[in-house]
Amino acid sequence: MATCSEAGCENEAAVRVYVPWEADRDVCTAHARAIVQQDGVVAEPLEGSEENWR
Repeated sequence: MATCSEAGCENEAAVRVYVPWEADRDVCTAHARAIVQQDGVVAEPLEGSEENWR
């Protein structure tokens, strides 16, 4: 599994976020929770990442 794409984060990516004004990216659950608070952002769990949902 890939590492979170956010700068300085070494957690495992568990979510793909679709951000209309930026490139789509794979992030950890902690970053996904913050990013999806913005209007228009959609999150999709990555296949095989169920164990990372805490």
